[in-house]
Amino acid sequence: MHPNQALIEQFYRSFQKRDAEGMVACYHPDVVFTDPAFGELRGAEARGMWRMLCERGKDLELEFSDVRADDSTGSAHWEARYTFSASGRKVHNVIDASFECRDGKITRHTDRFSFWRWSRMALGPAGLVLGWTPFLQNKVRTMAKKGLAEYMATHPEG
Repeated sequence: MHPNQALIEQFYRSFQKRDAEGMVACYHPDVVFTDPAFGELRGAEARGMWRMLCERGKDLELEFSDVRADDSTGSAHWEARYTFSASGRKVHNVIDASFECRDGKITRHTDRFSFWRWSRMALGPAGLVLGWTPFLQNKVRTMAKKGLAEYMATHPEG
């Protein structure tokens, strides 16, 4: 197994256990994370996001598969089932991830998923009607970043 494949698998095994410190140990200090909900997060923000999600994801169930990697890139498929705290609605999110790796750490992590599909589950009727619009995407991203900033203000990075 390629070392970067093992690194990505370790990231997801840690996520399955909600072990945020195990996850962030896989990240380079200057990591760049991007997804449709949070947008772009760098360094401490990316690490803080995983800490927040692991702490708050009490009913999180995660499966991952198709992990591949070479000397500089990698990919994986993963699925998360959880209750979206803002609405209390059940979500089954299907995500494809891509990675860039250097010096045994993840330097770039991009998660791709259908925001409209996610918003229909997480937000119900509003997501169904508006989930495809930039307006709702921007509103969700603003709320996600605000929640992350509040979390990080009370949970300084260790």
